Amino acid sequence: MIDNTTFGNGTALFHTFGCKLNFAETSTVARLFSDNGIRRVQAGETPDFVVINTCSVTEIADKKCRQAIHRFNRLYPDAAIVVTGCYAQLKSEEIAAIPGVAIVAGTDRKLELPEYLKNWRENRENATFVTPTRDITAFNPSCSRGDRTRYFLKVQDGCDYWCSYCTIPMARGRSRSGTIDELVRQAGEVAAEGGKEIVLTGVNIGDFGKGRTDTFHDLIKALDEVDGIERYRISSIEPNLLTEEIIEWVARSKRFMPHFHVPLQAGSDEVLRLMRRHYDTSLFRSRMEHIRSVMPHAFIGVDLIAGARGETDLLFEASRDFVESLDISRLHVFPYSERPRTRALDIDYVVDQKEKHRRTNVMLGISEKKLAGFMSRFTGTVRPVLLEHPHGKKPMSGFTDNYIKVEVDADPSLAGTIVSVRLGETDPSGEYVKGDIVL
Repeated sequence: MIDNTTFGNGTALFHTFGCKLNFAETSTVARLFSDNGIRRVQAGETPDFVVINTCSVTEIADKKCRQAIHRFNRLYPDAAIVVTGCYAQLKSEEIAAIPGVAIVAGTDRKLELPEYLKNWRENRENATFVTPTRDITAFNPSCSRGDRTRYFLKVQDGCDYWCSYCTIPMARGRSRSGTIDELVRQAGEVAAEGGKEIVLTGVNIGDFGKGRTDTFHDLIKALDEVDGIERYRISSIEPNLLTEEIIEWVARSKRFMPHFHVPLQAGSDEVLRLMRRHYDTSLFRSRMEHIRSVMPHAFIGVDLIAGARGETDLLFEASRDFVESLDISRLHVFPYSERPRTRALDIDYVVDQKEKHRRTNVMLGISEKKLAGFMSRFTGTVRPVLLEHPHGKKPMSGFTDNYIKVEVDADPSLAGTIVSVRLGETDPSGEYVKGDIVL
């Protein structure tokens, strides 16, 4: 075990579940640890601390988090396990009772983990730090380096929507966001480090600036002026907050890519009403059509929940028909998961697990066809690709401006640069296309 008289040594293993926002926050925690003398564990080393940043979006997510805690306790019985994130916020007592857990910290306490660990080293007393959700008001900035070229910048946190199936407002608190000046400064730091691409993350990023006079549109216009950043991508944004003005601005932008990720969740107005969503299928269709009218080449990813409470067979068929009618690029399909204390539990009609599984597969089949059709539109065309660093002798990969994954022959000298690539045939996996660099 490590010397507990100082905080200036030790190693930590970081494990993250869930969304890009969680990964951004884990990266910030890791930097804080490093500033306090706790470095990331290297291959072959045994960590003194295991930090698990959890997700609680589904029952399966909770289960995976519990399994990970038990697994790390078996692997590293002398390590102190620190659990934070949404599952920690919602089920702190349950987690604190798991063997090996030294500290449980809620979603707004992540930046205080170094101080908690310092105290733990001094007295070895396990502790739980969770702020009641109604009292979570602070915005904690985070920016992570997802790989050697792409960063994830947290611009917003929390959600005021209270959809009937979702526990995120209980875990993350009210909607709040950073300031434009601070976020522009962080983007400038990314550029100074050599970062090429930033993905804007948050729980409900279109809600940026709520309670103030500035808006998400104001933010992206300011970020577009940061020299050195070549690409921005907007992560998931609600269709009612993705205005036509924003869509048209992205089409003219110097640096924001033609790439949108928009949650639909159900293609039935009746199910959307039961979900307490803030739009209907007519509005959603109008947004998709507007994107296509000004950016025919844009990638459009869409989230969908299969088998929600209240989704009868007829309503599912309506949802399937609606989704098939949309000119989108890919579906991200999730089977509905019962969450405690949500209003959806008051809905009588329940879809059994076997039927949820079938519906999920139906929607995934539609997604495969749409992705194949989208990528085939660009066969033989030349598009800019930001190349990642190669792994050994394997081909290099990267994404086009419109988010098509491409593989090319390895040339390490081109890693981290944007090159022109002629797109070839789609790989049999359906996940990427093969390309040739155009000199």
